[in-house]
Amino acid sequence: MIDASFDFMLIVPALLAGILILSIHAPLGQEVLNRGIIFIDIAIAQIAVLGVIAATIFSGDLAPWQIQIFAGLGATLGALLIHRLEKKYSAILEALIGIIFVLAASGGLLLVSYAPHSDELLHALLVGQILWVSYEQLLWVTLLYIPLLVVWFTLNCKQRPMLFYLVFSLAVTASVQLVGIYLVFASLILPALASRKISNQKIQLFTSYGVGLIGYIIGIIASILFDFPTGAITVWSLLLVVIIITPLINKLKMERE
Repeated sequence: MIDASFDFMLIVPALLAGILILSIHAPLGQEVLNRGIIFIDIAIAQIAVLGVIAATIFSGDLAPWQIQIFAGLGATLGALLIHRLEKKYSAILEALIGIIFVLAASGGLLLVSYAPHSDELLHALLVGQILWVSYEQLLWVTLLYIPLLVVWFTLNCKQRPMLFYLVFSLAVTASVQLVGIYLVFASLILPALASRKISNQKIQLFTSYGVGLIGYIIGIIASILFDFPTGAITVWSLLLVVIIITPLINKLKMERE
């Protein structure tokens, strides 16, 4: 349990990281559900992870900006591949995305077995270390997200698949390095699931943001109170909020109809 002397300012960076992640993953998640490509984020994220691991193993210690370049290149190439597959094999796209994820994940494990000390990096990229993010990390992610959000809300990415995949790949690349693959997936899909039946797009997006934020707050506080892994408990917290909120949203919708 947490002692009375704990400084809650220590969790402020984690909360800010959650807000950053949700700022772009909430709208992206809604589009992912609309397109029916649920596992695209973990596939692209896993490709980004593969790029980071490969760069670290074969190039040694890298500066954060160098890691970001390798991860971004990997994720962008993965997004371009999925975009091409979507055009040619739309009927089996979800299966192909699953195969890409498995190949990228197993490739990462093969690289880790080649350089055993990289297993800590792999663990961090999967589970994340949101409780220990720095303000410096938050700054460069913010600088990336601002133009991505401007592009998303001004250039109608929903009608421009190539632009959607580009924004998606860059956002996921940065998100994974902040909070890990599992929490990125949960942040993308769970708030979108909770709000999917709301017809008004603005209210739908606002609901996604609210569900995600409540989930992050509960998860981070629970991790401090009970010494749980922050990323893992936040995934479960997001699910809990969705389970509670979704019936209420459905009830309100039925009453209005």
